[in-house]
Amino acid sequence: MKLSMASRKPLSFHLITLFPEACDAYLSASILGRARTDKKTQVTYQNPRDFVPVPKGKEGKFAYKKVDERPYGGGPGMVMTALPVVRAIEKAIGKKKGKKAVIWFEPGAKAFDNKEADALLTFDDIVLVCGRYEGIDSRAKKIAKTLGTLKTYSVGEAIYTGGEVPALAIVDAVTRRIPGVLGKDDSVEERRIASREIYTRPETVEWKKKKYRVPKVLQTGHHANIDAWKQKK
Repeated sequence: MKLSMASRKPLSFHLITLFPEACDAYLSASILGRARTDKKTQVTYQNPRDFVPVPKGKEGKFAYKKVDERPYGGGPGMVMTALPVVRAIEKAIGKKKGKKAVIWFEPGAKAFDNKEADALLTFDDIVLVCGRYEGIDSRAKKIAKTLGTLKTYSVGEAIYTGGEVPALAIVDAVTRRIPGVLGKDDSVEERRIASREIYTRPETVEWKKKKYRVPKVLQTGHHANIDAWKQKK
């Protein structure tokens, strides 16, 4: 899917996270950082703790804003409460016009892939909800449906400590598909013939008296043969 970005505003990513500092270093570096500098994307953070009222009598600089409670029905660990998350989503979206997506992460949900990344390019605002502990009160997800188009994904089959790693993966995958971010559209790997095996200079690398060489076909300049080799690999 190729979309013209000439007349559209920057694609806005909003991360709902208890640890914005854990995300911003990655999203400020390299290609993602340049995309933000070039106004192709923008990133904001909303911390659910900022939407928790301080208990009366416990005001002050070090007042602790609790965002988790024990689960009904028992079970291990703690669960993030619904309203701080919902309020954070609402603050992120505000009264903006345009298409809004709210991304929820759940193990076993639909796997996020390149097709889904292309689909997210059609939105103006993408909110990524990063859960922690044992998860988020399910009522938050039900309310989130009223705030934007809800999409539930899994990113890989592993279980993560929080939703920050999956959120960063999605921001990365979507950003690199915005026209102009990579310089050339062909730089998006799945849009060209790619191989899992790649080589660069020097032609021969020697390690512990054994030589590792670049395949001859890649040195021929014969593009049809090179493409055939890449497809085979």
